[in-house]
Amino acid sequence: MTSPLFKILRRLDDANIHYFIERYQPDTVDITATVVGQRIEITVFEDDRVWISRFVGHETIEDEDILNEIIDQEIRAGQDTREKY
Repeated sequence: MTSPLFKILRRLDDANIHYFIERYQPDTVDITATVVGQRIEITVFEDDRVWISRFVGHETIEDEDILNEIIDQEIRAGQDTREKY
């Protein structure tokens, strides 16, 4: 029997979908796949469970200002969280 991990990798390879394989926890393998307009996060657990998170967006090219806005927003959110505790 083929594990879900290898089934998923084979399907991604067959479709020529670019992906990264990473490990954040001792009982999971994480795959991040990208296709136009989507990022797909796939977590395969040691017990063969599979979780999928999909992030859909546009492919609009933006300037550096948007990056600064995102970073500033995250800094403010972190400060707000620290102030609560």
